[in-house]
Amino acid sequence: MTTLYNANVYDRTRPVGSFWETTVEPANLTHYSPLNADQTCDVAIIGGGITGLSAALHLGRDRQLQVRVLEAGVPAWGASGRNGGFCCVGSTRLNYEELLQRFGRQETHRYFQDQREAVELVRQIASEEGIEIDAQGDGEIVSAHTSTRRASLVSDYEFLTEVAEYPCKLWSPEEMAEHAFRSPEAHGALLVGVGFGLNPMKYCRGLAAAVYRHGGTIHAHSAVQSWEKADGWHLLHTPSGTLRAKQVIVATNGYTEDSLHPSLGDRLLPTLSNIITTRPLTTAELEAQGWRTQTPVYDTRDLLFYFRLLADGRFLFGSRGGTVGDGREGDRAQAYMTRRLGEMFPAWQGIEITHFWNGLVCISAALTPHIGSMADDPSVFYAIAYHGNGVATGTWSGRAVARLVAGTHSSTQLCSVFRQPLKRFPLPSLRIWYLRGAYAVYSLKDGLPL
Repeated sequence: MTTLYNANVYDRTRPVGSFWETTVEPANLTHYSPLNADQTCDVAIIGGGITGLSAALHLGRDRQLQVRVLEAGVPAWGASGRNGGFCCVGSTRLNYEELLQRFGRQETHRYFQDQREAVELVRQIASEEGIEIDAQGDGEIVSAHTSTRRASLVSDYEFLTEVAEYPCKLWSPEEMAEHAFRSPEAHGALLVGVGFGLNPMKYCRGLAAAVYRHGGTIHAHSAVQSWEKADGWHLLHTPSGTLRAKQVIVATNGYTEDSLHPSLGDRLLPTLSNIITTRPLTTAELEAQGWRTQTPVYDTRDLLFYFRLLADGRFLFGSRGGTVGDGREGDRAQAYMTRRLGEMFPAWQGIEITHFWNGLVCISAALTPHIGSMADDPSVFYAIAYHGNGVATGTWSGRAVARLVAGTHSSTQLCSVFRQPLKRFPLPSLRIWYLRGAYAVYSLKDGLPL
């Protein structure tokens, strides 16, 4: 199976329709022309999102290697340019207890320190390269969607302060209303003091400009249609040219096709995430809901909602869901999210929705992010599978895989959470049905006072 969703999801000619697209000028394709002849480079990178652009920047700027990026659409066309703009920690579907059981306290602590470093790396790159990212908020708020879920925040607080060594605060419902917002579905919160919000499209476009400025080449509309290796060279065939490279980085995340490389097939499960944004809210409308924060928020549901106030006063509201990816399912998702927005924030019921879009996040069989090289070909590297939280981790992983390619670091220096082998899903043709079953279970759990 090459793709799991409707062809619309992979159509690079279809407008994404995201709010973020309205905040930047159209991509300057004179800088990102398609690969229209046979070319040679030191390192070929497949995927022009956050991971691929970060890898290209660190290889070109810091190692002076000749790098070319092959992007099937335009830079940041995929999830990198259409996510919610949460530059925060996460990137695994394993809970805290599972992380400790599988990897031990030392490696789990190391993983969360890497995540913290990843958040700061985004700020560092933005500062060094002069990228305006519209940074907002301080940390990330986890909102208990029921009173009984508030108890789970206490154990999360203990883990994050003792194992991860993050600065955190527990808020009662009254403190939450004082510092953040009011909602009939908010029963206290945990403020995690690592993270912030940003404009992901501005960040990605800034990364692309930095890659270009430091001598890298980005080829838009240059999907890899076939891949072979001859005489020690990788030959990546695109619609109008072939790129020859000694080393290759795969950075395609949720848009990785099973057919791209034998060692990637059946190992990833892309899942849809949907977002709506409102028109800009007035000061009076924000006060009516008691909204007092620019810090990103997500709730304690398994099928979580994530939301934040944007720089121009719009409200962004996101949700996982969907297993088809066609227009009819999208219409249902938009209607559902509009209704739930009004239920969670009654003062904004009926508020105008200006944008709806979705994109693919990426789950691995191990439920962890992955960085490494192929077991059967150490000249092929990958950084992939961020489980819906890839802004910071994708940036950090791009730098990490660049260091592996350059030979300045070895994979054994990576935290063991990142070094898990890319395993196949059992009965991979049933991946969508696994997802449907999981959504049914999560929906039931989220509706119960657990």
